[in-house]
Amino acid sequence: MLKEKLKNHNLILASGSPRRHHFFKELDLDFTIDVRSVEEVYDHNLKEAEITDYLAKLKASVFTDLKENDILVTSDTIVWKDGKPLEKAKDEAEAKAMLRDLSGEMHEVFTSVCFTGKDFQKVVNDRTKVWFKELTDEEIEYYIKTCQPYDKAGSYGVQEWLGYIGIEKLEGCYFNVMGLPTRLVYKTLLEISEKR
Repeated sequence: MLKEKLKNHNLILASGSPRRHHFFKELDLDFTIDVRSVEEVYDHNLKEAEITDYLAKLKASVFTDLKENDILVTSDTIVWKDGKPLEKAKDEAEAKAMLRDLSGEMHEVFTSVCFTGKDFQKVVNDRTKVWFKELTDEEIEYYIKTCQPYDKAGSYGVQEWLGYIGIEKLEGCYFNVMGLPTRLVYKTLLEISEKR
């Protein structure tokens, strides 16, 4: 359905994330992947979705060669807890510290998605609250050894073993925690297709 409406557009997903690739396929979209490097630095006065909005737009800023019918999609996800972002862990010690911090607590996941064309840009974002049970050191160590969570904000994937055994409840969009608020992507692409 949406694929037909976008048939005169060239949809570009600027993400190396296998999860986001999977979502675009499951949404039945024709798209190409183009990942360009950008230094993800932001002002530390930014909070919550301000960070992900800024980074999603920053990732789009390196695409200076968009053509008339291109729709570029860039996105960013962070875990937010106790007034600060938990990004990707650099090593095992950092991953353990993050997961201990999330254990038995509630945190929030923010994802922003930026849609950029030659003459327009629109950013949407979503927030999901996630509650973890108390995690044992043994569970944390097992997860880090078996799942290698270093490419994920907050050092965990909701769709992996730790999500199965550790998450007590969610408030908001599950797919947002995986890295893409799919219903917002669908809704926004539909709006763009109807305007252009």
